[in-house]
Amino acid sequence: MFSRFSLPLSLAILLLCPQVYSAVAIDIAPVWAGHPVDFALLTDPDHDIQYVAFYDAQRHLTVASRSLKSSTWKMFVLPSKTDHPSAQGATQPSTILGWDSHNSIAIALDSNNELHLAGNMHASPLLYCRASVAGVVTSMQEIDRMVGDRESSATYPRFFPGPSGELIFAYRDGRSGNGADVYDQYDAKLRAWSRLIDQPLLDGRGKMNAYSTGPSKGPDGYYHLAWVWRNSPDCSSCHDVSYARSRDLLHWESSAGQPISLPITIDNGDVVDAVPPRGGAINTNVLIGFDAQNHVLIAYTKYDSAGNSQLYLARRDAGQWKISQLSRWDYRWNFAGNGTIVFEITFTPPRALPDGRILVTYNHVKFGRGGFAVDPQTLSATPIDPPPRIPLELLKPESDFPGMEARFAEDSGTSGDPHMRYLLRWETLPENRDRMRTGPLPPPSMLRVYEVTE
Repeated sequence: MFSRFSLPLSLAILLLCPQVYSAVAIDIAPVWAGHPVDFALLTDPDHDIQYVAFYDAQRHLTVASRSLKSSTWKMFVLPSKTDHPSAQGATQPSTILGWDSHNSIAIALDSNNELHLAGNMHASPLLYCRASVAGVVTSMQEIDRMVGDRESSATYPRFFPGPSGELIFAYRDGRSGNGADVYDQYDAKLRAWSRLIDQPLLDGRGKMNAYSTGPSKGPDGYYHLAWVWRNSPDCSSCHDVSYARSRDLLHWESSAGQPISLPITIDNGDVVDAVPPRGGAINTNVLIGFDAQNHVLIAYTKYDSAGNSQLYLARRDAGQWKISQLSRWDYRWNFAGNGTIVFEITFTPPRALPDGRILVTYNHVKFGRGGFAVDPQTLSATPIDPPPRIPLELLKPESDFPGMEARFAEDSGTSGDPHMRYLLRWETLPENRDRMRTGPLPPPSMLRVYEVTE
């Protein structure tokens, strides 16, 4: 299937002459559409292979692979499954098994080019699978442990490369309002995991937990980490936008270069903005980026003095965090409660434009899609019509079932071509606080990978 659409590369190109892109869509498989969960896409051009991990139409955790020269997928269905409670006999007061949008999937390759997967868990035992043969998804096997400790209540799996290219795995141990962030490292020669740090990196000490973004390796050579603390399952209890950095993931420091003893807690972290509970800060809406001079930037939302939700940008200047309010919206996103919520305001990580300005784009429930071009000296913002990261043509659902929305996953690998990228797309109903929906449900939607080329 082919389609054509305009996708400008930058603000400057947008204002002068839009670029024309082509997109080739490759069908993968029908997938569950009753509620959203994050899927995973990983491309390895050096070994001519692409991996996808998802929940199929029957909610089985599934891994697929293909040669980049082929549109035929090799499928492997893992034993794990999200399902209706009648199938597994488990319910919780606010969350019903099989309808939890927290059960995201993460995949990564180690230095042996063997695939690792973690997912389908929310404050539940760690679910981890690994391939025994490089490039062969049918060799995936469930492993009953990584390290064996603090693995009974895991959520939010993340893989990323360490300073020497080693595979790092991070996850939350505990629950919302009472949790700690644990980091493991993989020895590809021994094919074994061990603790990267003997204690958690971020620890709520039984009183809260951190919702973090990163660690992201920046152009300055540091790993950068930003987060908010949350006091309870109620999402309005998020507070204190915070930050730390490290060169080796072992020794951490503040933005001023002062060492921070581990674990990082509410008492010793570098607070960027002391937003109080119910002050409009929320997990997920804290994103890291960099300006043209490689200074770290943190974008986040909170309420202004009038109680409206606004987008802010922070940068370390002259020994302190300089904070700029980008938006002037007359709207309050009055979020509260537990379970996965529909985000009324989302935005992209800040990034430098070719002319040195900083770009932040957003989607707003009331004001739609837009963005800000930020002066790199003053951090003052000018509203702009930004280039779409997701082709606008793909945002429209194909399904005519009421309420369906398009879902996307970016490639955690690379195409190997600077003019082409891969994008995963499927459709589901929106988040529903992790509760079962009643009434008719949509049929499965087609999961596709798009090859987008300039």
